[in-house]
Amino acid sequence: MLAEVGKLMAKATEKGSKYLSVYWTLGRYDIVATFEAPSEKAAMGCALSFSEFLSTETMVAVPNEEAMKLVE
Repeated sequence: MLAEVGKLMAKATEKGSKYLSVYWTLGRYDIVATFEAPSEKAAMGCALSFSEFLSTETMVAVPNEEAMKLVE
């Protein structure tokens, strides 16, 4: 599975996404990956490309500075 994950990450990078970090974990989730994508559509494509190998849960994160502007 590690080889497939590496190939998918490389493919996503070619399409404009940028992986910021990847952590292998114990517990409910086996892996946590953070990445930036040029759009929500590109992020969805990234997540769906992994669905053949594992289940995913996607969360959109907003940096603190941007979130604070939303509540001003």
